[in-house]
Amino acid sequence: MSYPYQIKTMESYKQDYKESLEQPEKFWGNIAETFTWKKKWDKVLEWNFKDPDIKWFKGGKLNITENCLDRHLEKNANTPAIIWESNNPDEHHRVLTYKELHFKVVQFANVLKNNGIKKGDCVCLYMGMIPELAIATLACARIGAIHSVIFGGFSAQAIADRLEDAQSEFIITCDGAYRGAKDIPLKSVIDDALVGNHTIKKVIVCTRTRTPVSMIKDRDVWWEDEIKKVETQGNPDCTAEEMDAEDVLFILYTSGSTGKPKGVVHTTAGYMVWTNYTFVNVFQYQPGQVHFCTADIGWITGHSYIIYGPLSAGGTTLMFEGVPTWPDAGRFWDVVAKHKVNILYTAPTAIRSLMGFGLEYVNGKDLSSLKVLGSVGEPINEEAWHWYHKNIGKGNCPIVDTWWQTETGGIMISNLADVTPSKPSYATLPLPGIHPCLMDEAGVEIDGNNVNGNLCIKFPWPGIIRTTYGDHDRCKQTYFSTYENNYFTGDGCMRDEDGNYKITGRVDDVLNVSGHRIGTAEVENAINMHAGVIESAVVGYPHDIKGQGIYAYVIYNGSHGGDSNLSKQDIIQTVSRIIGPIAKPDKIQFVPGLPKTRSGKIMRRILRKIAEGDFTNLGDTSTLLDPSLVDVIKEGKI
Repeated sequence: MSYPYQIKTMESYKQDYKESLEQPEKFWGNIAETFTWKKKWDKVLEWNFKDPDIKWFKGGKLNITENCLDRHLEKNANTPAIIWESNNPDEHHRVLTYKELHFKVVQFANVLKNNGIKKGDCVCLYMGMIPELAIATLACARIGAIHSVIFGGFSAQAIADRLEDAQSEFIITCDGAYRGAKDIPLKSVIDDALVGNHTIKKVIVCTRTRTPVSMIKDRDVWWEDEIKKVETQGNPDCTAEEMDAEDVLFILYTSGSTGKPKGVVHTTAGYMVWTNYTFVNVFQYQPGQVHFCTADIGWITGHSYIIYGPLSAGGTTLMFEGVPTWPDAGRFWDVVAKHKVNILYTAPTAIRSLMGFGLEYVNGKDLSSLKVLGSVGEPINEEAWHWYHKNIGKGNCPIVDTWWQTETGGIMISNLADVTPSKPSYATLPLPGIHPCLMDEAGVEIDGNNVNGNLCIKFPWPGIIRTTYGDHDRCKQTYFSTYENNYFTGDGCMRDEDGNYKITGRVDDVLNVSGHRIGTAEVENAINMHAGVIESAVVGYPHDIKGQGIYAYVIYNGSHGGDSNLSKQDIIQTVSRIIGPIAKPDKIQFVPGLPKTRSGKIMRRILRKIAEGDFTNLGDTSTLLDPSLVDVIKEGKI
């Protein structure tokens, strides 16, 4: 498969970027022509940011699975679509070609229909990282059902909240899941989530761990039994449902400032075009390459760069069930060597964690197949960037440092591998179609370079959020009300002398110390530059003199003769040297770990409460990767 819209030179990037801003309808219309449509659109774009009301490819009819599967069958039926690597390195991996994946998606789509699921129904998926999760996701899209994937580590209460918000009537889950040394009892968690639930009609359960589970008559059915029923029907075909360009494809819940999860809604055509376009261009994907995104499909990264981006491009995508440190810290590198991975896309959290184990788990591993490295989820600090570049890429692989959000659907600001320049810790330049601007607190745009402000986007792109499910006003208030006629990202940003963008952290994670605004991410980056620091998190706390003081939680493996006070002074000196004395932490607490969600997001809200001495209102900690850390941090509070 060729990609006529793949940018190959800096000059063509500049030309495409210019055209995308000056003639967006022509630009995106030409790209959309390369996809399979049941009916072409009447109008490429109709929008306003006031309501907001955004429609891409208005009047167009299509099905995303025809673009991810059917259109590849003629020439690439035997090309690997999904390579699956088990949690257990001794278990045989699986490869599904496009022909096989198409067959399984059609088969399971018929299972869904046999169980009463139809176009417009919301189906919750709560599964481990097995191929059946991708199959179920695509099968939902095949029949026009809305999928809502919930990460297989969320608590029963978190699931119940999401089921209620989406008014889901159907669930697809597994008996259990493997994650490192842990067995996660998924079906048992679902059973707990369904206590008191009155909307769920069917629960389809896939076998993975052979964990004993409760199966409720007339509600719970086994995946495998339902497949056999379809086989006895002669494995009927399942024609892809005709979807409007703006029909909902999926809901994905993301945490909100109020604590109530927001159901981010993405629609069919624009999301498809955007994920494909960004995948092909950012990673400079070439047919036949193996793309390894280490995320979970429960997060937007997995939706966009494990399933829809790679498959719509006819690519080979690698799904990994396990974790980077089990059975040892060389697992990622073993997977890369085993499957001759060409593109590795992972999170700075994972990189920093693996850095802490030293090079013994990297040395001797064949990483020669790697062509492109990627970073996602948070800005990558310089030390991690250089370690990744030197030790994993061997100095030969460009690192694409991608900035984007659940709400944006796909990558927004990033260098393009070996095409546009990279700069450590900078996302660099916006993709075609993205018109960023920096705003001050008064809502005035900040022009020029070497400036800081709040990052907004002036113009819609195909993958933009359409609404928050069941609460359009929340979408309007969160993203489109702070700065009139702009999408507000919620992130602070710096633009350097060359126009490169650097994300400085969430605006609500900015401290005001003695009247000076200091981004927590900036302080964290400085602390992380210290040789003994593995990772840190910075929050503000009430300070009698400064208004806000800086409280730093630090994972530290340095020695300095065992003198912790001297080590803390060293860290303060490092921060003073890199940023200035105004940014030096007032308190430093050494901790064994940081409270993180399973996607790697540090829960600064909890750390802020502890720093303030408020232990009574920490909220739900059950969704953390390691809830027990919270008590340890509370006990060590300074």
